Amino acid sequence: MADDAQDRHLPASARKLQKARTEGQVARSRDLGHLAAMGAGGALLIAFAPQLTAWLARLIEQGLRFDAATLARPGAMSERLGAAALGMLLAVLPFGAAIALISAAASVLAGGWNFTLKALEPKFAKFNPLTGIGHLFSAQALIGTLKSCLLALVLGTIGVLYLRSELPRFATLLREPLPAALATTGTLLEGGLGLLLLALAAFALVDVPLQRQLLLRRLRMSVEEVKKESKDAEGNTQVKGKIKAKMRELANRRMIAAVPQADLVVMNPTHFAVALKYDEATMGAPRVVAKGADLMAFRIRDAAKGAQVPVLQAPPLARALYAHAEVDREIPAALFGAVAQVLAWVYQLRAAVAAGRPLATPAPEVFVPPGLDPAEAGGAE
Repeated sequence: MADDAQDRHLPASARKLQKARTEGQVARSRDLGHLAAMGAGGALLIAFAPQLTAWLARLIEQGLRFDAATLARPGAMSERLGAAALGMLLAVLPFGAAIALISAAASVLAGGWNFTLKALEPKFAKFNPLTGIGHLFSAQALIGTLKSCLLALVLGTIGVLYLRSELPRFATLLREPLPAALATTGTLLEGGLGLLLLALAAFALVDVPLQRQLLLRRLRMSVEEVKKESKDAEGNTQVKGKIKAKMRELANRRMIAAVPQADLVVMNPTHFAVALKYDEATMGAPRVVAKGADLMAFRIRDAAKGAQVPVLQAPPLARALYAHAEVDREIPAALFGAVAQVLAWVYQLRAAVAAGRPLATPAPEVFVPPGLDPAEAGGAE
């Protein structure tokens, strides 16, 4: 199959990574969550150890206190159990809420904040037993199983060795008064918890980058997927070509419609045409209202002749304007002098036509500054 995992050797694109996040696929480390939960629980127990010890002592004292009147009431035992359970619940709930919040924060730290409901959508493909068997024997499942077994082995070994080393101290607890026994028990639990947290921290340091690499490996793409994504992102080539052609046609129509308002059209006889307009009251410099090459140049020329706009054959200036000037923009400052020459000739031509006499002054020989005519560098003529 072309979509087989063996063909997925290209890294996931930013678009696929973002799509995976919207579907709930982010790197999460269980070891980091376990470390945060146990660390937060241990820190809270140590911080509130005096209060908890006093509260536990009172709870045991109240549970062991009874008299003849209490024994005479059948419901006394259930009432006392209910009160003890309520007291235990009030003590445990704040600890549980704090540990849950810290665990959630650790999860966000590993993979970032991500809220989506797509992960809850039913996927009937997961009910396929063949697919489930394939997931059981996948590389990710194998790595997770080996990591869990190793973690259990390490934590179990630490626990056994710690209990063996502290077994004499645990044995002496039976001979100590209750407050002293509780204090000693807290100290022993604190030492064992510290060792377990060190082991979990070591696993978390390895698991956080490992989960990110496994996620990137799972999201790798094949060549066909990259091509399809690129095609989807850029859109259908034919549709885009039609849109661009339509936009060019609309732009050309706007330019042709602006030619009758031009003062002059400068042409290279066979390649380029540029229509210029200048109004002293509203413009700081002459502006290009239309320009084109080849067929578009002839359309501009025909529109100019139809509107009786002068057409001047000045190939160097036409090439320079086409190369360096933009439509609806003022001409470059380097071409001010050359354009001023041809505009002066146009104004003389208009005055002669208005007076009913021929223009005695021939069309000027336009000088274009060096470096502006593309033909000088062997370009199109």
